[in-house]
Amino acid sequence: INVLNRSPLFARLVSRDAPTCNYKIMDNEYSMRYYLTDGIYPEWATLVKSIKEKNGVPLTRKQAHFTKAQEAARKDIE
Repeated sequence: INVLNRSPLFARLVSRDAPTCNYKIMDNEYSMRYYLTDGIYPEWATLVKSIKEKNGVPLTRKQAHFTKAQEAARKDIE
């Protein structure tokens, strides 16, 4: 969390000075970059966390696939 507070990258996101990154997913257009994170990061729109089981409700196949791919990508980065 301290890294986010001191990061010029995230300071630029907050000030809306960051370069755009346009992409489309399932007919939804986005212009903000996103970053793969785990559960310790704050709930920011630009931070994408793994989907976890809630109250014993298992993940759908689609959610499980996303979580597996996201965690694999995050491990490559770490």
